[in-house]
Amino acid sequence: MNLAMIGTGYVGLVTGACFAESGNSVCCVDIDEGRIAALRDGKIPIYEPKLEELILRNLHNRLSFTTDLAAAVKASTIIFIAVGTPQRPDGKANLEYVLSAAESIAATMDDHKIVVSKSTVPVGTASRIADLMTKIATHPVTIISNPEFLKEGSAVDDFMKPDRIVLGGNDAEAIEVLKKLYEPFVRNGNPLVVMDRRSAEMSKYAANAMLATKISFINEIATLCEQFGADVDQVRRAIGLDRRIGPHFIFPGIGYGGSCFPKDVRALIAMADARCELPLLEAVDQVNERQKRILIEKVRSHFGADLSSRTFAVWGLSFKPHTDDMREAPSINLIEALLGHGASINAFDPGAMTQAQRIFDGSVNYCHRSYEALEGADALLICTEWDEFRSPEFQRIKKILRNPVIFDGRNIFDPAEMKQRGFIYYSIGRNHD
Repeated sequence: MNLAMIGTGYVGLVTGACFAESGNSVCCVDIDEGRIAALRDGKIPIYEPKLEELILRNLHNRLSFTTDLAAAVKASTIIFIAVGTPQRPDGKANLEYVLSAAESIAATMDDHKIVVSKSTVPVGTASRIADLMTKIATHPVTIISNPEFLKEGSAVDDFMKPDRIVLGGNDAEAIEVLKKLYEPFVRNGNPLVVMDRRSAEMSKYAANAMLATKISFINEIATLCEQFGADVDQVRRAIGLDRRIGPHFIFPGIGYGGSCFPKDVRALIAMADARCELPLLEAVDQVNERQKRILIEKVRSHFGADLSSRTFAVWGLSFKPHTDDMREAPSINLIEALLGHGASINAFDPGAMTQAQRIFDGSVNYCHRSYEALEGADALLICTEWDEFRSPEFQRIKKILRNPVIFDGRNIFDPAEMKQRGFIYYSIGRNHD
């Protein structure tokens, strides 16, 4: 099939590349000329495992990039809107880019088109798109809601082997076309669920809110465990064996971040507005913001309130491993707090160094290797559980650090082993006796 992908951000690039890999002709559109020029040269603007390989394999064959939206629309039967919906100051999703894309598509259509809303949007947005495009377009248009459920760091695998695909719409012919498009990805029996557009839009928000709730819940339990001498790892294993709860997304830490969970939880709260109260989701957001401060509290408890003579090594800057995304990353809160207390920072991340430099500018010392960050540091702080941090040379760490102190915000080491190795070790919600 001939597809147009409006937006070359995270969702647009992954979706476009995966559809091209399955044999479709995909034209990705963006207004950013520099971005499009780089993509045409095979330069990928985001860090996502397997994505570069897919793009390079399909580039100039089934996958192309352009700033010419009109040409892409006219050449396509299915047009995906995959532009950003950033958070507004009031917490609501900003639909400016979605509606602008819809207007542009409507103004250039020369035949009936299926327009697929792929962006994460508030309930009712597909109807707004339909009303807007119907007023502008001179040809029939069908709007389908098709939310994405991609995890940064494993997005390509998620798309190729989805847990489910959700299609929202009541046009039977358009639904059948999209079923055919997605057929290569559901051959193993993964469900393709058809529902109305509003339910499809809500499904995306509800999924992210549920996952965020699990994270904030286990972080609350971790706080209790620290107060009463229990071990959250043991608690987590025990409750995870209950099939109604399951073992996933109940790992304590320093909070969630990224482009989805914080924004989507707040968007749901803002969406409810005066219609109803959502105290649970408000608490989820509040707990997460509190959790981002937990390491600085532990640092000040150990070293004292005055950190002006201290230097700290920070391993991990991205909000999660296998991505360079630093949006709402807990490391930002931690580093800004440390800098605010006069401390110096040596930082290292395997993938997010460029993004970090845009955030902290010259206030942080960026290191090319993990052990380089330890030089002259009073302690090591771990913010992201990258694989390469899981089995380091502990004696080397101990030798380089001024003090054998580690603050582990992701619980990647065993407290008993760290004590045996001679470290003063702090983690989240675990018994260190």
